[in-house]
Amino acid sequence: MIKIRKSEITDLVQIMPIYESARKFMAGTGNPNQWINGYPAEENILQDINNNCHYVIEHDNDGIVGAFMFRIGNDPTYDIIDGAWLSDNEYGVIHRLASNGKLRGIAKLCFDYCFTLIGNIRVDTHHENKVMQKGILDYGFKPCGTIYCHNGTPRLAFQLDLEIGDKI
Repeated sequence: MIKIRKSEITDLVQIMPIYESARKFMAGTGNPNQWINGYPAEENILQDINNNCHYVIEHDNDGIVGAFMFRIGNDPTYDIIDGAWLSDNEYGVIHRLASNGKLRGIAKLCFDYCFTLIGNIRVDTHHENKVMQKGILDYGFKPCGTIYCHNGTPRLAFQLDLEIGDKI
C-alpha cells in the first residue's frame, strides 16, 4: 500500500538519500545542472518540514520512496514569467519532487495527491530535465513560459488549472 503524509524530522534519515539518488539519476539522464552543490540540502528540507509543507510517499514494503514540497499560496519565484500563466487563480506549487527509483510513478502519485488539495497547480523544472518534463506534460500540465530561480537560473514553467476547465 502507498501512503502520502507530511514529513517529520525523524524522516530525514530516509529523505536525504532520496535526494542524493535523484541527483545521480538526473545527472545520468542528461540533467547534471539542476540540483548542484548538494541542493536540496538538509536545511532546505528542515525548513519545509518546519513550514508544514514537506511530504513523503511511503510504500509498505520499501519505506519512504519519494518526497516533495507542496504548499498553497503565492510563490515569489512565479511572480515574473517570460510567457503567461493560464490563470491568476489561487494555486499550489510543487518543488523538490524526488524518488529513490524503487517505485515507478512517483510524480503521478504526487500530482494526484496535490490535486485533492487544490485544483490549480504550478510547477517548474530545468530545461535539461526531460524526464520530469515528460511526466509533467503527460499528466496534462500546460507549458506557460520561463521563470527564474532566486539565483537567476531559468526554469520551464507549467500550470494545470482544473478551475478553468483543464482536464487531467
